[in-house]
Amino acid sequence: MLKDIERKAANGLPILLLFILAAIACFVGLIASARADFVPGILGSLLTLVFFILMMAGCFMVNPNESRVLQLFGRYVGTVHDQGLRWANPFFTKRKISRRVRNFETSKVKVNDAGGNPVEIACVVVWQVVDCAEACFEVDDFVNYVHVQSEAAVRNLATAYPYDSHGEDVLSLSGDTGQVSLQLQKEIQDRLDKAGVNVIEARISHLAYAQEIAAAMLQRQQAGAVVAARSKIVEGAVGMVDMALEQLSRKEIVELDEERKAAMVSNLLVVLCSDRHTQPVVNTGTLYN
Repeated sequence: MLKDIERKAANGLPILLLFILAAIACFVGLIASARADFVPGILGSLLTLVFFILMMAGCFMVNPNESRVLQLFGRYVGTVHDQGLRWANPFFTKRKISRRVRNFETSKVKVNDAGGNPVEIACVVVWQVVDCAEACFEVDDFVNYVHVQSEAAVRNLATAYPYDSHGEDVLSLSGDTGQVSLQLQKEIQDRLDKAGVNVIEARISHLAYAQEIAAAMLQRQQAGAVVAARSKIVEGAVGMVDMALEQLSRKEIVELDEERKAAMVSNLLVVLCSDRHTQPVVNTGTLYN
């Protein structure tokens, strides 16, 4: 695998000024030779002028957070990272590579999660080129490679986890987004190492059940929420009943046999657990009538 080789390029500003002055001098010499009908002088001035114009073609600009990959007749000779106006062999080809931080969002893809449920998922990937030689020569089009491999990693991630754990002690796409995002970032990075790309961040930006099962899954989630709420209500109601019986017994307010205790417990649970307002019934007789 080709790795980045940093190459220092000469400062292009003084060289450019020198070439411009030399080209002007050659042009003046060409005019003087033409007026004197001095053919060798004309030819020499023309050749010298062409030479300096060719040398000026070696000047190139490197912007901040940008690099130039240099090749000589197909052979990699190095990468220039120093910003500003630079000069190198005019026969070098100079490919511009941006090292700025980039981001994109994958398209929404429909895949089956670990439980076999169809879900729609997309993610945002933040990345940066860190090795220009690998980005240029190890893959054909590194930008397209990043997009395709990121989408493939998202598909693979969605099949490894369920959408929702439903109370089980397992990682889920919707309940453990932090850990799932770290796993997604690692998987994308493993795929992009050969392209000289560093994945700074990867996180899920869209997650939903597919349209054909969204309504059924919503009902399931609502039912689970109702069951959880009822369980909490029953747990609290039992505690309140136990507290009431314990205080009645401790303060000796009234003596209840087992049958009356059972009736009291039943009535209190109905009052506390009911989802509607209860209608009170006042007993105007004795305790047993």
